[in-house]
Amino acid sequence: MEVSVKAVLGTQLYYTEVTAGDNVLITDEPTDLGGQNKGFNPFEILATSLASCTAATLRMYMDRKQWTAEKIVVEVDMIRDASGTKTTFNRKVHFEGASLDVDMAKRLYIIADKCPVHKVLIGEVTINTELAI
Repeated sequence: MEVSVKAVLGTQLYYTEVTAGDNVLITDEPTDLGGQNKGFNPFEILATSLASCTAATLRMYMDRKQWTAEKIVVEVDMIRDASGTKTTFNRKVHFEGASLDVDMAKRLYIIADKCPVHKVLIGEVTINTELAI
């Protein structure tokens, strides 16, 4: 799967427009870091990717199994150590309006880890940078 996004930051400190196809989102930094807090900060976007992918993966699986839930709520807390070299994601999943037995819950726990973003985060990642001057 290939994904392409483009981030454009002008002269307004840290206010960045990110596009992917026809979709646009805004990222910014909090005011205490010099931004205006007009959008998610980059770390919130990273945690959002895990949360939304987990919810979608669980919904797809539950739909295929014809298991019902009015809502799937995924909360992600991302904690970085002071050096910025170790990051921990704490993910909590709640199912509103669902009747799940123990076996179903065990299976959904396994499925949550099959979310593609989860796999990217725990897998081998290579970042190639090209600077065009």
